[in-house]
Amino acid sequence: MSNLDDGDTRALEKRPVFWFYGSASMAYGIKDNAFSYLLLIFANQVLGIPGYLAAIALAIAMLWDSVSDLLLGHWSDKTNSKYGRRHPFMYSSLVIFPLAFYALFNPVIQIDTPMTGFWYILTMALLIRTGTTLFEVPSTALLPDLERDYDQRNRWLALRHGFGWYGGNGIHTINFFFWVGAYGVASATGYAIYGTVGALVIAGTIIMSALGTQKIAASLDRPSDTFKLNEITREIKQIFQSVKNRNFAALFGYGLVIGIATGLGTALYLYNTVYFFGFSGNQIATTGVFVLISPVVAYWATPFFATRFGKPRTAICALLSRIVLYPIPYILLLAGFWPEMSSWLSLACYSAFIVAEVVGLVVGNVLLDSMMADVVEDSEVHTQRRSEGLFYAARGFAYKTVSAGGIIFAGTIVSLVGLDGISSVTQVTWEIRYDLATFFLPLYCSLCLFAIWIVSHYKIDRTSHQANLSTLAERQKAESEKLPGSAPT
Repeated sequence: MSNLDDGDTRALEKRPVFWFYGSASMAYGIKDNAFSYLLLIFANQVLGIPGYLAAIALAIAMLWDSVSDLLLGHWSDKTNSKYGRRHPFMYSSLVIFPLAFYALFNPVIQIDTPMTGFWYILTMALLIRTGTTLFEVPSTALLPDLERDYDQRNRWLALRHGFGWYGGNGIHTINFFFWVGAYGVASATGYAIYGTVGALVIAGTIIMSALGTQKIAASLDRPSDTFKLNEITREIKQIFQSVKNRNFAALFGYGLVIGIATGLGTALYLYNTVYFFGFSGNQIATTGVFVLISPVVAYWATPFFATRFGKPRTAICALLSRIVLYPIPYILLLAGFWPEMSSWLSLACYSAFIVAEVVGLVVGNVLLDSMMADVVEDSEVHTQRRSEGLFYAARGFAYKTVSAGGIIFAGTIVSLVGLDGISSVTQVTWEIRYDLATFFLPLYCSLCLFAIWIVSHYKIDRTSHQANLSTLAERQKAESEKLPGSAPT
């Protein structure tokens, strides 16, 4: 299977498929922002569901998502369709994803008890996560076919992560200026507007990206070994054969550990910004404006440093720098060295830390995704099968399976420190802030450091990647010479 754009000598930025591939992540960014930062507090303070119960609903949905990701990734690797391996799934997501996102924040039934709210949140979360899987997993898995070059892959993924951040953080910023931030985190009105706009953008993104990559995807070689549901045991054996790759194991292990940390940190984000630091909706939105700088910096910094120092080393350094910065604002506030709470000076200091942290996070995540693309050829050398959809889905499987545990931890912390039922920062005592920080920070930072240690065992570099490409090229040449009518070389 060859790189489809080998004949296109234009700069990446002048190739439409580069932008259509990158822009696809806006849909995921919006969904991820909603589930990570808004859904727990929406369920808790708008629908009246206790924190622990809302967290259980979100965790169940995430567990389903992790399993469906794995199966669909493998299925899309082996789909033989005139539209390409990935696009039948991408188009089907349009029927589920945007409609369920709208209904989540605009309830279509009367929610008058905590258990009714629990079942509603669970149902909508399951539908949204299924729709996301149908689009995001196949879309991301297009990359190894679109680009074979070790360094160029970084640019494709830097753009994709940039769009993901601008989609998620962009609507988050508008949301806290005009919708949830304006009406209050305990008011349903702001969430309803957010859900409507988010659903429209998600639908537009799916249509634009799927159609924009359709022609090229349809021209790819089709797999001869297709997915057979009636031979599911064989399919599962192939999954396990592929995921035995040791470099994949390092990325998979990282996903397992960082998933818990991320689920914990993102679910508590609004509790921390609103109730720990005392920021208003407009101030949270202003932080979002500053964060828009980060993806631009990361887009240029990622290929610059990765080309000079290699992907694994650059990723580890970027992620380490982020985790060193992360707890500093919390520690300074508790120690009495932070500017006055709710002041604009406090916001400026907080935003400076966040911008730097997000640059490190984006650079690290771009390179981890690029490293996963390099695993595709490394595995193909041994299995003679391309499994890009499976690999990206399996990494997501690890992340999402245990991220559910992080969300449960977050919901439990909300209840333990006494934040259930609190709807104003004036109700938050110093003891609550202290308990929130001491429960959250040691656990979060330790998990992140452990995850970085695991990914340090990844060993594919530029030289070994090129060796894998050479092996595959020689194998393809040998196979083509065996075909009837092939001319000797």
